[in-house]
Amino acid sequence: MFAKRMDRLGTETAFEVLAKAKALEAQGRDIVHLEIGEPDFDTPDNIRKAAEKAIWQGYTHYGPSAGLMEARKAVCEYFAADRGIEYEPDQIVLTPGGKPVIFLPILALVDHGDEVIYPNPGYPIYESAINFAGGKAVPLVYREERDFRFDMAELEAKINPKTKMLILNSPANPTGGILEESDLKRIAELCVKNDVVVLSDEVYCKIIYEGKHHSIATYPGMKERTILMDAHSKTYAMTGWRLGFAAMPKPIAERFTKLNTNVYSHATTFVQLAGIEALKGPQDKVKEMVATFDKRRKAIVAGMNSIKGWKCLMPKGAFYVFPNITGTGMKSKELADKLLNEAGVACLAGTCFGAHGEGFLRFSYANSLTNIEKALDRIKGVLAHQ
Repeated sequence: MFAKRMDRLGTETAFEVLAKAKALEAQGRDIVHLEIGEPDFDTPDNIRKAAEKAIWQGYTHYGPSAGLMEARKAVCEYFAADRGIEYEPDQIVLTPGGKPVIFLPILALVDHGDEVIYPNPGYPIYESAINFAGGKAVPLVYREERDFRFDMAELEAKINPKTKMLILNSPANPTGGILEESDLKRIAELCVKNDVVVLSDEVYCKIIYEGKHHSIATYPGMKERTILMDAHSKTYAMTGWRLGFAAMPKPIAERFTKLNTNVYSHATTFVQLAGIEALKGPQDKVKEMVATFDKRRKAIVAGMNSIKGWKCLMPKGAFYVFPNITGTGMKSKELADKLLNEAGVACLAGTCFGAHGEGFLRFSYANSLTNIEKALDRIKGVLAHQ
């Protein structure tokens, strides 16, 4: 009945775990939600007011597939000020959320048999999109012993004449790891030498606690071969608004826009006006949110390192911890299910992010300190009786 390509399409398990947790809540269970990756803050008032104003100004009609010109210019100004990279509006595409910036460029660039190197453990939609397009997904292991960075020798060994694209994610989901300047410099050299396109997922670039964010697109020869992906979702607590944006070489932008026209026409017009306000308006709420995440980060890492059989690195960005639970003797999914059903704590098995996530769990600390402490107490209680 269904096309064979559907067998190659993966999913995002966080939403499946959320559904299971909600079903338990419907039965009267109290669940601490540490599975879903979204800020537990409301969208700042100035952004909401900008959307309301845009609706009343008539921004309720069709717009250009790549995005409104004023929105694309705002993104150009943002990248110039934040990354030090100059783009033209015809190199910018706005999308309903960040996922189209993963999916559509892969569809535009990857033919059957082309190889795409991607992070593992990593955001599951990378592998799903590669497989759906008919490419060969080549995992690049983000290693705990390297603070969840990858080994450059491993990357170099994986690049060959069939390599079409490399996907980077820094700060990373699910690990919270960050690629260092020395990493990016070497990656840039390899990609220029081997003519590899980079899809750089930088949606967590403003949620960083140690050091400064650096983009691969700033290195020599990389602007011409990088799809620089960002989004409003995490930075401005706008997950439900569905607004992402990307900068890229003009030929890729043209084909990306053609796919936009075929799939969803364009990002919602009045939401794009809200996005302009997000980028150009006051940033104090972002700083407050990151400061709050930092307190939670330290609390959850300390708590997890006090659990027998667990070892948890301090994440440098995003809002996730990725503790190693091999000391418990349990598999990732087995323990994640146990914590949900017995402790009332929803989290994700590391294998939700690829085969190399076995032995880990992912927790989002986009929840209150009170709930984080409650979750830690419940986890300790359940594991004390096994």
